[in-house]
Amino acid sequence: MALTKNDRRLRIKNRIRKVVSGTETKPRLAVFRSNKEIYAQVVDDVSGKTLAAASSRDKDLAKSKVNKTEMATLVGKSVAEKAIKAGVETISFDRGGYLYHGRVKSLAEGAREAGLKF
Repeated sequence: MALTKNDRRLRIKNRIRKVVSGTETKPRLAVFRSNKEIYAQVVDDVSGKTLAAASSRDKDLAKSKVNKTEMATLVGKSVAEKAIKAGVETISFDRGGYLYHGRVKSLAEGAREAGLKF
C-alpha cells in the first residue's frame, strides 16, 4: 500500500516527537502548515498547556496583504512576542514533519528576530 504525503509527514512527525518535547523551562514551538494558513504554538508538554499561540488567521495579521512566506515570518514574530510576554526565552523547535525550508523556515527566522532562542 502506498503512503500518502500526509502519512509520510505524520511518520516523520512521530519520529521527531520521540526526541523533541517541551518542558516548563524550554517549551516546544510546534508548527502546523496547511495549504492556506500557518499556525504556531508554544507548548509545555509536561503540564499539557499552551503558553502562547499565533496563526495567520489572527485578526491583526489577516489584514496584512502579503504572500504566504512573508505571513509566516509575521506569525513567527507574533508567537515570539507572546511567548516572551509569558516568560519564555528559549524553546525547542518542532517543525511538525515539514521540511525546514520555505514557510516553516521563515516562521523560525521571524521568531528568532523577535528574540526567541533555539
